Amino acid sequence: MHAHSAKAGLAGRLAVRGRVPTVFQPHAWSFDAVQGREAALALTWERYAARWSTRTLCVSETERRAGEEAGIAAHWSVIRNGIDLRHFRPDEGAARAPARAALPLLSGLPAGAPLVVCVGRLCHQKGQDILLRAWQQVAAAVPGARLVLVGDGPDRERLTAQAPPGVLFAGASRDTRPWLHAGGRHRPALPLGGHGPRPARSHGLRPARRAVRRQRGQGEPAARPRSPLPRTAAGPAGPRGGTDEPADRPRAPGGPGPRGQTHTRSTRDVRKTAAAVFGLYRELVSLPRPMMRKRTER
Repeated sequence: MHAHSAKAGLAGRLAVRGRVPTVFQPHAWSFDAVQGREAALALTWERYAARWSTRTLCVSETERRAGEEAGIAAHWSVIRNGIDLRHFRPDEGAARAPARAALPLLSGLPAGAPLVVCVGRLCHQKGQDILLRAWQQVAAAVPGARLVLVGDGPDRERLTAQAPPGVLFAGASRDTRPWLHAGGRHRPALPLGGHGPRPARSHGLRPARRAVRRQRGQGEPAARPRSPLPRTAAGPAGPRGGTDEPADRPRAPGGPGPRGQTHTRSTRDVRKTAAAVFGLYRELVSLPRPMMRKRTER
């Protein structure tokens, strides 16, 4: 059994209780999403339920360390999120104008206006509130810049009320590629799981990066730490793509550097990450019980 996130992890592990090999994948820890008594109860449950997880599968070392530091004694594996590279393909800017023309929300946007796109569920863990606080500084430094939040969620009403001028809400989207292409060379702000958004490298939006970093440093909770993972450029791969591109990496105008694309293909291709998960399944069903405690990294 492979249970994803808190609710399935609760129901699945209570039902099976370790009678079959069980993989639990938190996708950000439940106790980080709530506060007070709820957080304490969620943490107590996660500590207890680890005994029924043959393997706890995390998408990053940050997530694994957060679990360890919270006192969860688990058998850990780390397999990073994958990207469908046949669906999300790098764009060098040629698709920007057609994409903007096809999106009614952008009908009044000047052709050359800087546009930052943030795709993700509108909730506290994704950190759009940090981006909105920073956007006032961005707008002052980059006249005419626009920010589009693509997605829906429980915080939409609050974020709409908080949003400064120049911020647009697109709602849920079945296909985010047009929005990512609409940003053109102004790469997305990337909400990564429990981490706040970070704008990827762009020649014209350095003030956006500085502003978001300042806001991230102003009393943000431990649930949204800065990720120690290697900074990579994944192009228009969506919120699971990559983070910042190192400053010394050569970049093609309007696109991620070739090294960034190579890194993404070698480490984030969903076919490879899916194969790693399947390999984990085979490993678990072949192990004698009781299971030996160890970590698997892919």
